[in-house]
Amino acid sequence: MNQLKKGKMSIDPLFQIGKVDERIYGSFIEHLGRAVYGGIYEPGHHDAGEDGFRQDVIDLVKELNVPIVRYPGGNMVSGYNWEDGVGPVEQRPKKLELAWRVLEPNKVGTNEFAEWAKRANTEVMMAVNLGTRGPDAARNLVEYCNHPGGSYYSDLRVSHGVKQPHRIKTWCLGNEMDGPWQIGHKTADEYGRLAVETAKAMKLVDPTIELVACGSSNIDMPTFPEWEATTLDYTYDEVDYISLHQYYGNTSNDSASYLAKTLEMDRFIATVIATCDYIKAKKRSKKTMYLSFDEWNVWYHSREADKAIEPWTVAPPQLEDVYNFEDALLVGSMLMSFLRRADRVKIACMAQLINVIAPIMTETGGPSWRQTIFYPFMHVSLYGRGTSLQPVVQTPAYDTNKYTDVPQLDSAVVHNEEEKTLTIFALNRHLHDGLDLEIDVRGFEHYQIVAHTVLEHNDLKAVNTKAYQPVKPHDQGQSTLQDGKLEARLPRASWHVIRLKHQ
Repeated sequence: MNQLKKGKMSIDPLFQIGKVDERIYGSFIEHLGRAVYGGIYEPGHHDAGEDGFRQDVIDLVKELNVPIVRYPGGNMVSGYNWEDGVGPVEQRPKKLELAWRVLEPNKVGTNEFAEWAKRANTEVMMAVNLGTRGPDAARNLVEYCNHPGGSYYSDLRVSHGVKQPHRIKTWCLGNEMDGPWQIGHKTADEYGRLAVETAKAMKLVDPTIELVACGSSNIDMPTFPEWEATTLDYTYDEVDYISLHQYYGNTSNDSASYLAKTLEMDRFIATVIATCDYIKAKKRSKKTMYLSFDEWNVWYHSREADKAIEPWTVAPPQLEDVYNFEDALLVGSMLMSFLRRADRVKIACMAQLINVIAPIMTETGGPSWRQTIFYPFMHVSLYGRGTSLQPVVQTPAYDTNKYTDVPQLDSAVVHNEEEKTLTIFALNRHLHDGLDLEIDVRGFEHYQIVAHTVLEHNDLKAVNTKAYQPVKPHDQGQSTLQDGKLEARLPRASWHVIRLKHQ
């Protein structure tokens, strides 16, 4: 029987978690499936320019306001020779790409992607190959990308028509090197030694760059969190971030448990922070290690179809999950997990951006459209910039088949002092019961509600397709504010963005 439960929240501007780094709204484009070829790049498409990049896709990326995009992988980078993707396109080799068993034509490489990033108003987060390669190739790539000129690799870039350096700031030291599926898989000691020597060489070329060491591929890896401890024991003084990766899926069709999976995500983040701080204490260091959650999303819908893909073809449709409404709710919840640890999570990349487990889908030769997960990502990216606050929350809880004491209300709060805005992100994750939420905002005098955006649908499995997009937000949320008390009604299984502004 459906019920209307009650919850309370108190928000004070002095209860600060930390400043939100805008890079937590990053994303990821790998040479995988139709992310590059048929995604961002489709020469001959009516919306593509002379460089082959689709303007309709760029416009949607701008809607999401993505500040950084990880590239070129992913699993692919562990067998990638960056030199194959630069120079005259007609002279570039076609290579067998072993991670996804496709044919890589190398029509898009470092310079093309850097140009696309400029057009999309984003920065590049470059990954180097520590699977089949090491310090030499990595330091050469930094020289090619960042050195102004007068050296072999910087002059090579100039000869390729790119006079100004790309000045890429953030670099990943490999990808998921703890995974047996990874080309060049390493033990923690092997990776730690390779990573620290690569880091030192890269920073000798450009001391201004930031580096991300590989953490565990997911929380269920048998070596977690020992991998983090060993890796950081080697790299702590040379790197700035440790990576986290995690994907979720409703494989058992248990929606109540599915929407509670961010309880695991919170635990994952907390454990990695504790491991970082252990190594900090062990080394008597004053340096704080930050987190880069540079792969995260929902991923499970396409896995059976992916098994039937013919190998050694160019850009076959891979990992093209069609997301439903409950996936969008979970994505909103995952984003709030980052906001609640804004003091330590400084980078996060939704994997991926176009076609491959992505918020944006395209049809070859046809239109592009927004998947259900597009909307919560857009909301938090646009309105979740400022200082993350720690609210005091009272919420009903419930049990699922997998979890106990699941909070009905999942929430995060961001105060933008410069713009004088306060944004409350709220998810009622209960499948049947509504929630009447009372919020004390007396610490924000003269603030008024300017919008209450809601994403809701009667069918948890509703999807957006090229032809029909029924899952869209509306601004008819039920909320009132009087004498510092905000009252909002949150229907069952619904996502809310309540925005206040100083008047």
